[in-house]
Amino acid sequence: MPNLVISLAQMNIALGDIRKNIRTFEESALEAARRGSHLVLFPELWASGYALQNARELCDPLNSGTFAHVSTFAVQNKISIVGSLLEKRGMEVTNSATFFASNGKLLGVYRKIHLFRLMDEHKWLQPGAAPLLMDLPWGKTGIAICYDLRFPELFRRYAVEGAKVILLPAEWPIERVEHWRALLQARAIENQCYIVACNAAGVTGETTFGGHSMIVDPWGKIVVEGGENPMLLTAEIDLDMVDEIRSRIPVFQDRRADVY
Repeated sequence: MPNLVISLAQMNIALGDIRKNIRTFEESALEAARRGSHLVLFPELWASGYALQNARELCDPLNSGTFAHVSTFAVQNKISIVGSLLEKRGMEVTNSATFFASNGKLLGVYRKIHLFRLMDEHKWLQPGAAPLLMDLPWGKTGIAICYDLRFPELFRRYAVEGAKVILLPAEWPIERVEHWRALLQARAIENQCYIVACNAAGVTGETTFGGHSMIVDPWGKIVVEGGENPMLLTAEIDLDMVDEIRSRIPVFQDRRADVY
């Protein structure tokens, strides 16, 4: 496949206001499609924000509500869409990132494994139990969510299993934006793959989110990076670069998994 064109929909999320957030989602996805993007990535919990005390009212099963709307929108605009939403699973609620292909088909669901205590996720949500690695037209692709970024083991597992791209929706506060930027580059460098990360921006509830959504290439170079305001970023990436970098510095051949 030719190079992959990706848009990052760095949006300001209205806390608990699904209708308003869906309008923003539609505008961003339409513009991403107009720009010729194959994929558009949205932030973590883009439809609700961290209104977790109302999680049971704001969540949907995978085949209905906001999830169904995203699927329909993907088909109508011939674009793959990824972002995380509150998913209803029986009596439980999870923070779930879905990959809807441009034909509307759900190709994978990643449920956030590491819940973030500082925003009370552990009080309201059920943690995910498995990574997600998808075999897509451009190569193997993993998904992680926000706080997962602090756990290099998950990213290393994806890389060892052949991931060329790891997608990361997030709501990362501005006071820790230096951590965000450093960790995104570190995950790309140590795993020699593309890290594609979309953060929220601006004030949601009582928290200011840091923006700085970015795509980092396997050499650690920033391909595109946003500022601190809502914006739609678009860039083209060359997936052949992953194999090139991995052959240049054969980290995975030199790993001593038998020792550690």
